[in-house]
Amino acid sequence: MLTIKDLEVSTQDKKIIKGIDLQLESGKIHVLMGPNGSGKSTLANTLMGHPGFSVDKGDILFENDSILDLEPFERSQKGIFLSFQYPAEIPGVNISSYLRMIYNKKSGENLSPVKFRALLKEKMALLDIDESVLDRYLNEGFSGGEKKRMEVLQLLVLEPKLAILDETDSGLDIDAIKIVSSAVNNIQKDSDMTILLITHYTRILEYINADKVFVMQDGKITKSGGKILAHELEESGYTS
Repeated sequence: MLTIKDLEVSTQDKKIIKGIDLQLESGKIHVLMGPNGSGKSTLANTLMGHPGFSVDKGDILFENDSILDLEPFERSQKGIFLSFQYPAEIPGVNISSYLRMIYNKKSGENLSPVKFRALLKEKMALLDIDESVLDRYLNEGFSGGEKKRMEVLQLLVLEPKLAILDETDSGLDIDAIKIVSSAVNNIQKDSDMTILLITHYTRILEYINADKVFVMQDGKITKSGGKILAHELEESGYTS
């Protein structure tokens, strides 16, 4: 699904990613772990085409085609989704209208507000989101946990081929982590979606069915393995 070849990335003349080779298999859940400042979020933003990051070397192939020259919206249209670490508040953008717009754009359909609400109701139930939220503005006045659930709701609406979840578990209590994890597991199972989950901690891995774990330190992938690797990190830390 995704191949990263010898990738080097800089921002403001500072090299953050220092040569990464990585492959994400179709239909699998991959976890990227690492300490603060290791380059995890830089990698996520680079994959989505954030203009603040410069690719100095290497290539990114999505379904065997390079995406380096594509704008973020073009990458989205190809089926790449990024759940933000810090979702923005967007006053004036009604949640229901926004979700219906992105669904219609992705599917090529033109569902009416009534029909779309019926479709959305099932997806909101997976995340235990009250229907009254739909009349609010996107993330305005939301808690950190509510913003993260809204990101996952957008994921459920779009059903992309590749979902990059940047610290979706941060700011969530244990009940919210269980709900979000269950939703991610369900959509991945039903749609064969490829997922890259970025996290600091192993607690979400108690509920996410991870296939592979990568460790990132100082802009490089230093280790990879199965789910057990995450538990080893919990016991011994990254310095080991």
